[in-house]
Amino acid sequence: MSAVANPPAPGSTTPPPVGGPRPWRCTREQYTKLGEAGFFTEKRYELIRGEIIDMGKEGPRHYTMFLIALDVIKAAFGPGFFARPAGPLAFDDSEPQPDVSVVRGTRMDYMTEHPATALFALEISETSLSYDLTTKAELYATVGIPEYWVLDLEERRLHVFRAPRPLAPGLDTTAYSTHLTYSPGDTVTPLHAANAVAVTDLLP
Repeated sequence: MSAVANPPAPGSTTPPPVGGPRPWRCTREQYTKLGEAGFFTEKRYELIRGEIIDMGKEGPRHYTMFLIALDVIKAAFGPGFFARPAGPLAFDDSEPQPDVSVVRGTRMDYMTEHPATALFALEISETSLSYDLTTKAELYATVGIPEYWVLDLEERRLHVFRAPRPLAPGLDTTAYSTHLTYSPGDTVTPLHAANAVAVTDLLP
């Protein structure tokens, strides 16, 4: 479950409290400085559309499935691509950290700046399915990520989003034009990968 965080009081040395009637809006620069000051040490936070979102603590099930997914995606893409483990992506007013993202090149290509987009992003959904299928999907489509997967642990399904397309003029948002679901026993090949992925490998 995600929640919007409120700003810390001036001079505070504790992470910002979660909840409250008003969202805490900040720029990506401010968000980076708060992270450097140690405000985000106890839980996982993301900056989404200018709001700091508390993603909660990571439990053992989520972490284990993350490790499995990372290995599977690495094997699917192979050389020439870097599968990033929960690495930040730096957009105008957002800094999400998909559980797995894939970019071209090697890790050394991103020593000075986080990637501004990716070829592929994957989120592991244990308690955040609605958020991952809506808010995250719209965000990743808008910044041009061509393929987005959501691994639904509760229903044991893989959601695959592809082909981002702008919505009506003036909305300044984009949505994926295809959304397919797969189950254990199915296989699917990421758009830019050489090898197919068995859904059973992601949901053993």
